[in-house]
Amino acid sequence: MIDLPKFKIGDLEINLIQGAMGVGISWEDLPIAVANCGGAGIIASVELGPLKCYKGNQIKANQDAFRETIRNARKKSNGVIGVNIMHALTDYEGLVKVATEEGVDLIISGAGMAENLPKLVGNAPINLVPIVSDVRAARIITNRYWSKYGKIPDAIIVEGPDAGGHLGFKYEDLVKGTVPSLEEIAKEVIYFANNPKNFEKPIPVIVAGGIYTGADIRKARGWGAVGAQLATRFVTTKECDADDRFKWAYVNATKEDIGIIKSPVGMPGRAILNSFLEKVMEGEKSKIKCNYGCLKTCNPNESRYCIAKALIEAQKGNLEEGFAFAGTNAYRAIPESCLDEKGEFITVRTLMERISDEYHSSK
Repeated sequence: MIDLPKFKIGDLEINLIQGAMGVGISWEDLPIAVANCGGAGIIASVELGPLKCYKGNQIKANQDAFRETIRNARKKSNGVIGVNIMHALTDYEGLVKVATEEGVDLIISGAGMAENLPKLVGNAPINLVPIVSDVRAARIITNRYWSKYGKIPDAIIVEGPDAGGHLGFKYEDLVKGTVPSLEEIAKEVIYFANNPKNFEKPIPVIVAGGIYTGADIRKARGWGAVGAQLATRFVTTKECDADDRFKWAYVNATKEDIGIIKSPVGMPGRAILNSFLEKVMEGEKSKIKCNYGCLKTCNPNESRYCIAKALIEAQKGNLEEGFAFAGTNAYRAIPESCLDEKGEFITVRTLMERISDEYHSSK
């Protein structure tokens, strides 16, 4: 039985948010399964065109694939379907337009200050949820929403330094371990969000980055967060959209295998270190012919590798030509915790039942 505390974002009522994972890790089946278990299933919007084998103009291919994915998720789920659209994407505005036209339940946006999101969405009844890594960013985004559009974010996600994927902190600080903890950052943002000046109401705060168990969710609620976003733990489920070889990279990873990398995006990231990344870190530079043009911040002439190609290859299980982003807790995905009696990856429902049990047993 899934009996996690529910929380509200606007008119939505959910028990957790499944974090978006690109490229194609939280594509369609995973968000659908989470939505059908009472959570918010989140589609990662980046570079879906190549995964759908759409040809022609890359921007149009990505938009068409994104639209098809949203529609399929809508048809196959009876719950909340949202999308994550990184502000750093070249076609950020185009993808927001697609999401708005398709009537998603919420748009989550990070990797930059998405301060114009209310303008892009207009009067559509879509909940807007920025991701921040400190209280300063929360304050800036909220103030700009309010001063320009007369509204505030429907919720704020605070993502701490233990998250997988791209991180909103300096590379040097992450390596040195001088970044504040999720708890420290979250408490500052929660204080700001619960004590608004000149705003119409408090803003719900959701925590992310290192949240792995039901006990972690209970702890976060003790800080004043309404709920949590989890990503890493959903990778080793049957419905996760990645190839099984990607999932097994998590199962086989040790704590020492998970490290901080420099990304062509211009932000640091956390990933499972492998031979591909070792070559990159040793200075080997791939010949890059940019077929994607996906990121505003990427300079193909200076980048050591094409991150879009690397993540697409990883999603397909070709980890010799790519790598898997992962949170600090990925090494905890041992066979005993993520495989069933047949040796197959557990379902999302089974996982969420376990998270629920963990929550209640941690009283």
